[in-house]
Amino acid sequence: MHKSKRSVKLVKLNETNRGYMTPAIPPCGNSPWFALRIWSQKEKLVAAALESKGYEHFLPLYRSRRRWSDRVKEFELPLFPGYLFCRFDLNNRLPILVTPGVMLIVGIGKIPVPVDERELAAIQSIVGSGLKTEPWPYLHVGQKVRIERGSLEGVEGILVALKKPQRLVVSVTILQRSVAVEIDEDWACPVSPVAQPYSSLVQKATA
Repeated sequence: MHKSKRSVKLVKLNETNRGYMTPAIPPCGNSPWFALRIWSQKEKLVAAALESKGYEHFLPLYRSRRRWSDRVKEFELPLFPGYLFCRFDLNNRLPILVTPGVMLIVGIGKIPVPVDERELAAIQSIVGSGLKTEPWPYLHVGQKVRIERGSLEGVEGILVALKKPQRLVVSVTILQRSVAVEIDEDWACPVSPVAQPYSSLVQKATA
């Protein structure tokens, strides 16, 4: 059983798009990342509980404004509502599963499947970029591009044109969920050569 009781302070990644993660906790070593299904609106409580157990975890957040009749209030909400990411040894998963608020480890059927670390790294780069970010419907197809400049340099995703500004959509396959981040139009280039004009391959999104 996992006996680590290290207390690790949550790290706020930046002041515009925030997320919480414990960046370097030794007990899990090179174990893979898994997505955890969490009870609705319990993501931050579960993140705190995993922190108290010493697990490396990542809860990506974004800022959303809600308007009332007399005021506008800003909230920090999960980019993937009902989910967070945690690194642990699958053979020692009981301490994870008994954490209050955790429903299950995401997988195929009853078999937990690790998150693609390249996809997770892209999400971490987006959350830490300071750019405007929001949840986005999952995209199966589109023009894949790589960011060549700016704070997201090296991140790959699908380019979506919603008039202005353009958005880069990055997906987490195991969750069938995506996030979108606003980018400058000259940041991206196609990952591979295309036969058609580049502009004709940009997927048009509807609001």
